[in-house]
Order: sequence, then structure tokens, then C-alpha cells
Amino acid sequence: MKRTRYLADTVVTCDEQETVFSPGCLDIEENKIVWVGSPENAPDVLDLELKKLGGLLMPGLVNAHAHTPMTLVRGAGDGLPLWRWLTEAMWPREGHMTPEDVWWGMTLGSAEMLKAGVTTSCEMYLHEEALVDAAQASGARLVMTPGVVSALHPDNSGPQRGQEISDFYTQHHDPLGRITIGVGPHSAYDLGVERVVELAGLARDLNTVLHIHLAETAQESEDLEQRYGQSVVRTLAGHGVFDGQVLAAHCVWVDDQDIKILADHKVAVAHCPLSNMKLGSGIAPLVALRQAGVTVALGTDGPASNDTLDLWEEVKIAPFLARVAGLDATLLNPQETLSMATRESAQAVGLPSVGSLASGMTADFIRLDLEHPAFVPVTETAELMAHVAWSGSSRSVTDVWVDGQPVVANGQVLTVDEEKARFEVQHRAQRLAAS
Repeated sequence: MKRTRYLADTVVTCDEQETVFSPGCLDIEENKIVWVGSPENAPDVLDLELKKLGGLLMPGLVNAHAHTPMTLVRGAGDGLPLWRWLTEAMWPREGHMTPEDVWWGMTLGSAEMLKAGVTTSCEMYLHEEALVDAAQASGARLVMTPGVVSALHPDNSGPQRGQEISDFYTQHHDPLGRITIGVGPHSAYDLGVERVVELAGLARDLNTVLHIHLAETAQESEDLEQRYGQSVVRTLAGHGVFDGQVLAAHCVWVDDQDIKILADHKVAVAHCPLSNMKLGSGIAPLVALRQAGVTVALGTDGPASNDTLDLWEEVKIAPFLARVAGLDATLLNPQETLSMATRESAQAVGLPSVGSLASGMTADFIRLDLEHPAFVPVTETAELMAHVAWSGSSRSVTDVWVDGQPVVANGQVLTVDEEKARFEVQHRAQRLAAS
């Protein structure tokens, strides 16, 4: 079997030991990493293709919570708090989206993410077939959790929706490929506790991830808290919702007892600081969650509440926001932050084979250009890691591989006609705004 060896000035593995090789090399066979380390220790291989890349290689970023087709409504409702933003700006337009609209919205968003080095996204949205088709075409890795939203589609949020998701899972779930399927109930405040319990049961039956919004704002769950006499986290835990694999987006308004429940049930949290900031929702207790043992991933949320899909912004903002909230500059070092965007995000969305560069892992990786002024000077490895975390951005990403295949080269997406995608999204967004 032919092996390709990529030589780089630095390889940042994002493994549990936070290993960095300078210089480093990465050996790939088909779609798997078979060796990583220093060039001087690389094994002798007969059938070897050598590619001298220079720069820095690291795992692709994993966007743990997104609604990417919202590229079609990017910028709408700016300045509104969450509930008004949803009911006055988002849902009226989203209710008129066709599968073709969603395909183009996902295609443009997928190109945006790939150019930023985001190789995987976990999506909650409707018209799930269109998202899968778009990701298949773009070459991205996708965790698709078909949405269940009663406020948007009250006629399609009942038991028949569960059967649709089950059939969709059977058709598309492929742990060895680029598409995996979960279950995406929007929230307890939208669907009610009983319906969330049913969908959690479906996720457990399918042995897949349940992806849900949780405690995003202080106001969203007041009715449920009054009805059950406790927080929504405690209520969902008491009803068995957390008994399977759960990814909870936001978790801004959780107290110490809620956090302990999340940790005890191994619920992962998708932290979306920029979206929470834009909507004025609050600051999630990132440090307390991590100290309790909760796996915290990073997500952009939708491009209408961020307003980009560039996860590098979360990489910088999440720890800095935690530091200023805690008045402590020692919190969350660069390696920890990069791990949240790679290995820990991959674990959170149910993909243990991506998120780090190690033998046996799937070859989702990116190259950063170290010649940018923001990466100078470097006198020790710790400084380089600080540059990657605090100065890294989409502008630094030159090349991207997903499943061992190149999808971005020299800053250009190889799989998407960006000009066509921009035209289609602009045209369709104008129609939705006028509907």
C-alpha cells in the first residue's frame, strides 16, 4: 500500500499528551494516519511519496454546534434578543426555505468552513437530505442531527418525525465514512419535556448522539421551571434524557448542581461564546464546567448569530472571555484551547477517530502558513502554541485534507464553485426576505 509522507516545520498533534514535533512528519495510507513524529525517527518505507509542505500541520477543527444553512439569513434580526430574534427574524424566513435553498446555504457555509480549516461540523437543521448531499459534494465531514422544531413546523414534530429520523439514520449513518447521524430536538422549551424524552429514547435506541439546546438564556425555561419546581437540567436528568450520549449546546445558565449532573451523566457541552455575546444571552461557566470534568467543545452556532463559521474566533474568544470573567489570566492555556476545538469537540459529537494526529486516526488535517507576521517571533514551543491559538485564523490556513483527500489547496476550495454558491445564496436570501 502506497504511503504519503508530509514533512512540516511543526506538527501539532492535539493528542492527550499535547505532543508537538518541530520538525515533524505525518504518514498517510489511504484515509488513515499510520505514523507521526520527527523526520529523523520516521520508518523506512519502500513505496513512499514525499511531500515537503513546510508550515504547521494540525488536526482539522471540529465545529460542535452549527446551523450552517443559516447563511441564507445571515445578518437578519441583528440587535434582537434570542426569542425575538427567532420569532421575528429567523423562523419566518426559515419556514419558507426549500430543500434547494438549504442545499445552497449548506454548500456556501461548507466552503467557508473548509477554507477556515474546519473539517467537521455538527448540524441541527431541517431538510436534512439537502445537508447530507451538500456535504458529500464539498468533501466535508458531517454529523447531521435532523432538527425537530414545533414552533417552526408544528405538523412535523410528532411521532412521524421520529420515524423519519430513524429511516434517515438507517440510510445515511456511516461511522466509517464522512456522514454520521444523530437526533436533534430543538429544546425542552420548544417541544416540552415529554417530547424530548421520546426523542432521547430514539437516540438511545439508535446508539447515537442527542443534540439539544439547553439553558441558553435566563428566560427561555421559566415556564418549565415553574411547572417542575427545578431547573431544566435537573428535570431532563430526572426524566432520563441524559442516559445516552448527549451534546448540549450553550449551557449558559447552569448552577453548580446542574454542572455536577452534566458531569455525572457525561453530557458534553458545545460552548458558543460569540453567539451568546451577540444575542446578549450571557457567559457560560466554561472553567467550572471543565473543572467538574465536563467535555467542553467549541461551536460557532449559526452564521446568523455569530456571524461567521470561522471557529478560530471561538478559539481565541472562549478562553479570553473566561479569563476576564474570572479575573484570572492563568485560565485556559493555548494547548487546552486548541484541544477544545479539535479532540474534545470530536469526542463531543461522537467521532473518536478524528480530532488528533496519531497512528490509527482518520486523516483530517490542515496546514497553517507560519510565514505570516503574527507567527513571529518564536523562541520556544510555548510561544508558537500561543501564536497558533491567539493569532491563528482562517487567513493562516493554506491547505485542508478530509478523510485523506485534499479539499483546499493554496487557500482555494477544490470542491465548491464559490462564485455560483454566493450568487445562489444572495438570490434566494432576497426571496426569503420578501416572503
